[in-house]
Amino acid sequence: MATTTKQDYYELLGVPRKAPVKEIRAAYRKLARKYHPDLNPGDKSAEEKFKQIQEAFDVLSVAKMRQTYDQFGFNVPGPGGMPPAGAGHGGASPENIHFDFGGFDFGGAPGAGGAAGGGASFRDLFGQFFRGANAAQTAQEHDPGTDLEYQIDITFAEAMKGTVKKLSFTRLDVCNVCHGAGVAPGDEKTCPTCGGSGQVTQVSGKMRFQITCSRCGGSGKLRTLCRNCGGEGRVARMDTLDVRIPPGAQTGSRVRVAGRGNAGMHGGPPGDMYIIMKVEPHPFFDRRGDDLYTLVPVTVPEASLGAKVEVPTIDGRAQVRIPPGTNSGKKLRLREKGAPSARHPGKRGDQIVEVQIVVPKPEDERVRNLLKELTKVDPEDPRQEIFSRAAL
Repeated sequence: MATTTKQDYYELLGVPRKAPVKEIRAAYRKLARKYHPDLNPGDKSAEEKFKQIQEAFDVLSVAKMRQTYDQFGFNVPGPGGMPPAGAGHGGASPENIHFDFGGFDFGGAPGAGGAAGGGASFRDLFGQFFRGANAAQTAQEHDPGTDLEYQIDITFAEAMKGTVKKLSFTRLDVCNVCHGAGVAPGDEKTCPTCGGSGQVTQVSGKMRFQITCSRCGGSGKLRTLCRNCGGEGRVARMDTLDVRIPPGAQTGSRVRVAGRGNAGMHGGPPGDMYIIMKVEPHPFFDRRGDDLYTLVPVTVPEASLGAKVEVPTIDGRAQVRIPPGTNSGKKLRLREKGAPSARHPGKRGDQIVEVQIVVPKPEDERVRNLLKELTKVDPEDPRQEIFSRAAL
C-alpha cells in the first residue's frame, strides 16, 4: 500500500520551528489570501493548498497541539496506533499511554475502536477538538491595530513656547467597502456542508464526534472576500492630523494621539500615533534637562568692581548681578528662567549664566599705560600657588 508523505506544517507556512504565534498567524493570513478558493475560482491546486495551510495553522496556533506535533510529528498515538520508538515515553507499551484532551480519552488498550494498522494523522485525532467552538473566532480574530511613529523637526522657539503642527502620513484605515469585515457586503449564503450549524459529524471506528466544519470555519456561512481590501478589512490611505506640541518639548519627547494608528483587523480597535520630537539646536541657549546654559561676556572692570548686566532669556531681557571680584567661568543662576517642564506643567527650570571675562586689546597707548599702572598697584601673582599644588 502506497504511503503519502505529508509536508511539514512549518515548511507549509514558511516559518521556523521556534516561530512565535504572531509570526505563524501572519504567515497563514498571507498564504490564505493567496490561495483562497474565492480568489482562485476553479483552481483545484489552490483549493488543496488552502486546505493544507488551514490544517497547518489549526495545529500550530494552539499550544498543546503544537507541543504534541513537535514531539511526535504525524505519528500521533491513537486508536490502534502508538508513538514511534524513543518518542519520549521510555518504550512504554500502548496500554499505558493515554492522551486526554477536552474529556476524550485516547488509549492504546486492546479493543479500542479505530482504523487498524498504524497511527492516524495528527489533525484527524486532535485538531478538531482544540478548534471546536473558537474556530470561527480564529479565522476572524479582532486583532488590534499597530501603533505608528512619526518624527518631526521643530525649532527651539517652538519647543519653548509650544506649537501646532499639521502632519500628512499613510496609515491602514478601515475599508470603506466592507467596513472592516473583510467580506463582500451582502454576499453571504448558508454553508451547504454543515447546513448552517457550523458543525459536522465525524466517525472514527466506534466513536462519533461533532467537529467544526472546515469549509465555513464554524461560522455556518460562506462569504466572498472583499476585493477592495483582499479580506483584511483595511486599506492604506493618506491621513492628516493637527498635533499640538506642548511647551517644553525636547529631542526624544513623544506626543501620543489615541486611535490614529493603523486600524485593527476585522473590526479590532485601532492603534495609536506617537509623534517624536527632534529639536533644532540654538546658537545661544544650551538646554540640559530643564535648565538653560548661557555664556555671557563681561569686561574686566565689571568683573573686578561688580556690575548689573543685561542678559538674553527666552522671555526677553533680564538683569543679572556680577559680584565684585568675579572670575571667568563663574556660574550665576537666574531662577525659573529656564525651559518649561514637560513632566511638570507650570514649572520651569533655571537659566545658568556662565561669566566669560573679555580682556581689553592693548591697541591704544593709554590702555597699555593703564594696564602697566595696574600691575604696579596690584602686583599679585595669580600663579603663585600652582607649583606647590602641582608638586609630585
